[in-house]
Amino acid sequence: MAWRTIIVSQHAKISYSGQNIVVQTRDGMNQIPVADIQLLLISTTQAVITSAAISQLARQQTKIIFTDDRAEPICETIDYYPSNRTENRLRQQMTWSEDRKQTLWTKITGQKIQAQIQIAELFENDSSELVAELEKLEIGDVTNREAVVARKYFSMMFDESRRDFSATNAALNYGYAILLSAVNREIVANGYLTQLGIHHHSQENEFNLGSDLMEPFRPIIDGWVKHHQFKEFNVEVKYGLVQLLDFEFKYNQKNTILRNAISRHVSNCLKYLSEEIAETEIEVEINEVSDNAFNGDV
Repeated sequence: MAWRTIIVSQHAKISYSGQNIVVQTRDGMNQIPVADIQLLLISTTQAVITSAAISQLARQQTKIIFTDDRAEPICETIDYYPSNRTENRLRQQMTWSEDRKQTLWTKITGQKIQAQIQIAELFENDSSELVAELEKLEIGDVTNREAVVARKYFSMMFDESRRDFSATNAALNYGYAILLSAVNREIVANGYLTQLGIHHHSQENEFNLGSDLMEPFRPIIDGWVKHHQFKEFNVEVKYGLVQLLDFEFKYNQKNTILRNAISRHVSNCLKYLSEEIAETEIEVEINEVSDNAFNGDV
């Protein structure tokens, strides 16, 4: 099972040879088994990657994220033909029950708000307003409590506007992009389309379903960014955000790391929507904020 996150942050050539991805930089050569790589983040525009490397990583269902000249995520790879995608599975996705979609979105929204409450309380904020909004949540979130809570929560956690071009917002956007990519990988690996969401329906968003399913884990990014309170969005911050895929917490009463929780969460949600299981549980318990250092960059 793939588990490694590889970041290329300097001038490099990325190629494929003998079941390994080969990364050649001015400091030397690194060889990483293709089967080990879950995510390859090319965090520079000074790297080149061969078509053979892209092809082999796609077969392994490894996500490749490319960044722009500011080293911010700009696009990612999506496999054309996952090994388990069938016409029947896609027909299922297009005819998912509205009741199940509404029920699942309610659970996702409720758990996201609960996680936001946990994070707010970890930083000694009064969460009573958020709790009051959670109690108003209805099936399908028809009154849009998710957006109301998001506004109150952000102003509580961060002393700035979400629209500001600040280091804080740059870090949040970067962390959310990494999280979304990890969720998208699992959706595709399970044989479904990322474009068809249960709540998000933007024609400009290729990842509507990923945007839906990632929501319960967003507060993990928020807590890390709040904890560090940095003034500059630099390479070390980016490394730390990628390392959050190994953040330890409780998911459905079991200790796990974020990348494994995402895998189980996406699989369970998709099985529920396709009526393969009768119920799905979503419970995120965050008792501390990660302070992990990154140690896997090239």
